[in-house]
Amino acid sequence: MELYQRLPPEALKIVLVLFLSFLIGLEREEHKAAGGSYSFGGVRTFPLIGLIGYSMALISGAQLLPLTIGFVVIAGFLLLSYWHKLSSPEAAGVTSEMSGLTTFLVGALVCYGHFWIATTLSVASLLLLDLKAALEKLAVRVAPQEILTFAKFLLLTGVILPVLPNQEFSRFHINPFKTWLVVVAVSTISYGSYVLQKLTKEHGGVVLAALLGGAYSSTVTTVVMARRAAREPHPHLFAGGILIASGVMYLRLVALLALFNRQLMSLLAIPFLVLAGLAAGIGWLWARWADPSAQAVQREFEPNNPLELLAAFLFAGLFLAMLVATQLAVTYLGRTGVNTLAAIMGVTDVDPFIMGMTQAAGALTPLKVAAAAVLIAAASNNLVKGIYAYSLADRKTGVQSLALLVALAALGLVPLLWLGS
Repeated sequence: MELYQRLPPEALKIVLVLFLSFLIGLEREEHKAAGGSYSFGGVRTFPLIGLIGYSMALISGAQLLPLTIGFVVIAGFLLLSYWHKLSSPEAAGVTSEMSGLTTFLVGALVCYGHFWIATTLSVASLLLLDLKAALEKLAVRVAPQEILTFAKFLLLTGVILPVLPNQEFSRFHINPFKTWLVVVAVSTISYGSYVLQKLTKEHGGVVLAALLGGAYSSTVTTVVMARRAAREPHPHLFAGGILIASGVMYLRLVALLALFNRQLMSLLAIPFLVLAGLAAGIGWLWARWADPSAQAVQREFEPNNPLELLAAFLFAGLFLAMLVATQLAVTYLGRTGVNTLAAIMGVTDVDPFIMGMTQAAGALTPLKVAAAAVLIAAASNNLVKGIYAYSLADRKTGVQSLALLVALAALGLVPLLWLGS
């Protein structure tokens, strides 16, 4: 401790520069030894570059011109190194040269007291350099359209959302920021399920597909499994998978309610978790019931991209329409009107209505009325999925799926007994 206090502050900075730049140089030295061909720099060159960056920043002070000149000079030497690589018959990479520029900046950042940024840059550089093989394999595995999908996700979350005004407009209390935040939340859950389905597409069977599909869209999963059941004699397996997907829907709703209305979530969390557990457990046991055909069933469903911009704007429009319709129903039709709207919306897409209830509950609509409407919408959606399964699947799978989903819908209405009191 006494030694630390006696050392001048600049000595500690120099030690940090040497340490961070030596790590980068050590990685480049190992790369050079493994490659056997020409590669710029090593355990001596990179620490020297870091010291030059530190010294130029110290000399420059608040003036950036000397530091910029030093950066240009180092870049000139690195350009000569890259030019030498281009003259060789082997493929020329520029990674080592870019690492040299990073090391110069690390030295300058340490001089200015930005220790965390300098350390983070060094660690990030080491990871990028050391994980070359893994990153190149990842680049080969990731399809170009998946990169575009992720870019759309960043557009929805990082570009559009921050610029929207966070204030209410009109007598319906429409908030553009909260509206788009709902779109982002629903899209994020669907996108997470989409990514997991892509990563596990060659693994697991119908049960795993049902679990992931329920987070993506239980209705889509029901339709896909019902259509497949029409051509494959596995009624217990597909009916159980359809029930599992509907159980996961309740978990998805709990997550969305927790994000947007904790009071509404507190009323519905226990019933929804119980329903999810019952549906998933019974569905799993039902899927394990032996079917007439012993042929193994593999996953086939490939989910569509959930981040289409047109779909996002359509969801935002539906959410706003449900928000306005809910407020009008509360004002002019009362509780009966809200419950009727909930039952109707369960036939189509339940998410916009339920997200609209999260905004209205506790402010424009009593919490118990909103909770009852959410229960009715979810139960109505389960009933409709049962009808889809009965219509699209073979007779055995259709009857089993309809019976299981009708039972789940009926159980989903049981909490109305104490919400109405």
